[in-house]
Amino acid sequence: MKKEILDLIRRGVALPATPLALTAERTFDALRQKVLMRYYVDAGAGGVAVGMHFTQFEIRNPGVGLFEPVLRTCAEELDRLSDDRGRPLIKIAGINGLTTDALRQAELAKDLGYDCAIISMAAFGPNALEQDMLHHVRTIAKVMPVFGFYLLTGVGGIHLPYTFWRKLVEIENIYGIKIAPFDRYGTVDVVRAVADAGRQDDITLYTGNDDSILYDLVTPFDFGTGEVRIRGGLLGQWGCWTKTAAFFLARVHAWWDSGEPLSREMLTLSAQMTDANAAIFDARHTFAGSIPGVHEILRRQGLLESTVTLKPDEVLAPGQAAEIDRVCAAYPHLSDDAFVRANLERWLDE
Repeated sequence: MKKEILDLIRRGVALPATPLALTAERTFDALRQKVLMRYYVDAGAGGVAVGMHFTQFEIRNPGVGLFEPVLRTCAEELDRLSDDRGRPLIKIAGINGLTTDALRQAELAKDLGYDCAIISMAAFGPNALEQDMLHHVRTIAKVMPVFGFYLLTGVGGIHLPYTFWRKLVEIENIYGIKIAPFDRYGTVDVVRAVADAGRQDDITLYTGNDDSILYDLVTPFDFGTGEVRIRGGLLGQWGCWTKTAAFFLARVHAWWDSGEPLSREMLTLSAQMTDANAAIFDARHTFAGSIPGVHEILRRQGLLESTVTLKPDEVLAPGQAAEIDRVCAAYPHLSDDAFVRANLERWLDE
């Protein structure tokens, strides 16, 4: 891995998980996909994750065939932006499926210049053997650097116990883990596994718990072997309102450096972020509207033309639009509407 990329990962940066840009006719909208990359980079993201849940796992389906076009479009645009803006950008490719398919995806991602593969274990199902899943990760790690991934069971993930993580963190070529079980016990399992292995300097932890972003970032974990931190965020929630996300992450880093007590304001902000995420991710209906919810924010801002996904029945849930209206009105400091308005025309024309 390039040193400047590894340095960014270890510092802890904002990594939005990009949605898939589609036209109203459900065809790939390459221009709007590039516009999202321009938005994320100018908003202060340290890179972008492509091909995860919010890019829709279905892009790999033979009848859809969008995995390569989407990864290529995003990679080429991020490389151009890196050169143009004069700073390195992390490119993370989502890898899904059983080993044969996942290996093919990783080889393509490497050829396209992605820096890391983030591996979903969802395809193995709840009764998978740990040794089979670990072999899967080792196989991908021989191709390119890896991020581990604990995916929320509500959107297809499976339970991954401490014993799995304790063995996974011993695998060579793993540089980070996205912790996203939306569960405090599962989060502690991952952090404790890294701490018990003494690999906190080698494996950088990123929150994917969109329901507890700030809480994760300000928590000093200690299991009797020294302090461990979650340093950055790799989040679907940060696929929108990215400018604000990068700003708040910078505040968290400044707070850690200051050594000051945590303020009441930060705790209040943490709860506000969770409330906003509940509306955008449709927690009320077990996250059924999570992808359309992020799309709706981006559509209102003009970054996407439509909220459609590859599945015709995947739409905003009943009452979700009203909930999004509520949190937008209640927490204007969480949005970046003014930033998008000031730059959208340039991003569309660039």
